[in-house]
Amino acid sequence: MKNKAFYLLLLSLLISLPISAKEKAQVIAHRGYWKTEGSAQNSIKALQLADDINVYGSEFDVHITADNVAVVFHDNEVLGIPIQSVNYIDIMELNLPNKEKIPTLNAYLTKGRLLKTKLIFELKAHATPERNREAARISVDMVNKIGVQDQTEYITFDLDAGKELIRLAPNAQVAYLNGDLSPAQLKELGFTGLDYHHNVMKEHPEWFKEAKDLGLTINIWTVNDPLLIKELAKKGADFITTDIPVEAQEIVSQLTD
Repeated sequence: MKNKAFYLLLLSLLISLPISAKEKAQVIAHRGYWKTEGSAQNSIKALQLADDINVYGSEFDVHITADNVAVVFHDNEVLGIPIQSVNYIDIMELNLPNKEKIPTLNAYLTKGRLLKTKLIFELKAHATPERNREAARISVDMVNKIGVQDQTEYITFDLDAGKELIRLAPNAQVAYLNGDLSPAQLKELGFTGLDYHHNVMKEHPEWFKEAKDLGLTINIWTVNDPLLIKELAKKGADFITTDIPVEAQEIVSQLTD
């Protein structure tokens, strides 16, 4: 009976501990680790540097060109050229700020396969539901071709793309970015997590518990305020996406003691 009472007491103490002390939030480098010399957003160098600092994952953005080449770049346009409306040849010689060429998804994943960091694959929204589903198919096919299925986690703002990613990669982690669906709705659709802006979670603080109860992961983007990083980690964020990954890791590490 004494042993049983002891274990019950221990369990109650564990339940009452702050989330930050039980489970450390993981840091994701937003568009790689680019705020450092020689790097640039969504560059292969930024991916390598994210791996060098041992973050959980490196987030990157993917568009599909008109001739179905997947490229890694954030904005819809580069130097005024709409990426999704032109052929790859029209942008293939353009440089990032660090003088790298805009990476193809093939090149990016090939590099990522050599690294430890998770590949946090944001599929950008495309022009139509049909094109979003096709973009999802092209993306999953490339991930499978390179052999990084276990290393890749998908995120997207587009619901059609998200549903198709879930269908095509049923064992993958797929999270939704838009912030307009509750955890219960995401669970019903087959998503494995929510990846919402911190303002969304501020408006819906109850979603932390709801997501946890449903077994969904919680990622918050893009958090660059040290005090907010600390606050969200304490509230139970599983992942924090940030442009300051080195500082974020230090903040989070101090909460685990």
